[in-house]
Amino acid sequence: MKTVLVFLIVFSVVVVIHEFGHFYFAKRAGILVREFAIGMGPKLFSHQGKDGTTYTIRALPMGGYVRMAGYEDEEEIKAGMLVGLVLDENDTVIKINTSHKVQLTNGIPLEVANQDLVDALTITGFVNGDERQTVTYAVAHDAILIEEDGTEVRIAPRDVQFQSAKLWQRMLTNFAGPMNNFLLTIAIFILIAFLNGGVVDRNSTTINVIENDVAATAGLKDGDEIVAINQESVDNWAQISQIVQQNPDKELQIEIKRDNQTQTITAIPKTVEAGEQKVGQLGIQAPMKTGFFDKIIGGFQDSIASFFQIIDALRSLLTNFSIDQLGGPVAIFQLSSEAAKQGPMTVLMMTAMISINLGIFNLLPIPGLDGGKLLLNIIEGVRGKPLSQEKEGIITLVGFGLLMLLMVLVTWNDIQRFFF
Repeated sequence: MKTVLVFLIVFSVVVVIHEFGHFYFAKRAGILVREFAIGMGPKLFSHQGKDGTTYTIRALPMGGYVRMAGYEDEEEIKAGMLVGLVLDENDTVIKINTSHKVQLTNGIPLEVANQDLVDALTITGFVNGDERQTVTYAVAHDAILIEEDGTEVRIAPRDVQFQSAKLWQRMLTNFAGPMNNFLLTIAIFILIAFLNGGVVDRNSTTINVIENDVAATAGLKDGDEIVAINQESVDNWAQISQIVQQNPDKELQIEIKRDNQTQTITAIPKTVEAGEQKVGQLGIQAPMKTGFFDKIIGGFQDSIASFFQIIDALRSLLTNFSIDQLGGPVAIFQLSSEAAKQGPMTVLMMTAMISINLGIFNLLPIPGLDGGKLLLNIIEGVRGKPLSQEKEGIITLVGFGLLMLLMVLVTWNDIQRFFF
């Protein structure tokens, strides 16, 4: 149960922060955000704000989403539908009910013949099923639509739709989701730095020694400065760490400087498991920077280092593709299980890594992802006009289909790997 809770919280926080980026910049661009949802599936609670956005909490605690006007919207009212209309004192429609779950005591029943809730803002049909006479009503710009599940959202006139915003505003809105994931990662790494009391001094080769571990037994002491390992000069902590990890159970000749004198100490790193790999561990630590700004800068540096690690892994994946290098929801659940056992700090670290992974993945130029939408924005900028909605819809549908296929394959591979 604890593992499930950790998984749901981590996944939901990362996704909701991502979606909030789209939400915030869409609002700034004048785009109507019809719904901001936390969770998926059936609605549990909804509240429509003064800004026209309906805020909902849904039953499945799996992330969330935003619905922007004109952004992959489906036609919600079709000819032949029976709807209820609420009129104001000027006989203008201010509410349209399409739900069988909601009854409007003052609603006028209308069988829809046709409607235009985008440009003309009219709805035409037969009142009380009387087909001898059609009636056309004007629809208010900010009219409410009650959807089938009872959720109330605003209609989406042309001027508040996504495509009506300027190109740079749409690009910023598309980029804002991944950007928020990067900002979340930075914030978490800075928080970790403060919780740890400092950050590793990456440019130092001076060490702290863990008591009763390999290094202490071999004769290394706090404050020793490592100059070279196996006659290979080292200039920073990353080089020291890499050499030690690559040599489990292998003898290392460690040249150190102590009290302005140079000496060589022999040590054999012990073997420890790191995921599916076995690496060397010597029992030494880098010195810490504990200043206020050192922690903030260190959080930024850790975020940047993680970013480039993922980029390198992605480059490796593209040059030597293997589905075993990918992980889906099952893999995330497995990571959550391990993180929950190791404590809050590990959960924070996992959240940061999932967030930055999601940000980078969403920027890939694949139709259906934010990066694919940005690519279409760039094409629009070059052409001077957007692709037709039909072509853009087909491209997005194909990309989404390929992503779903990949997700199914990755999930099945995860199941085989972790359970069989």
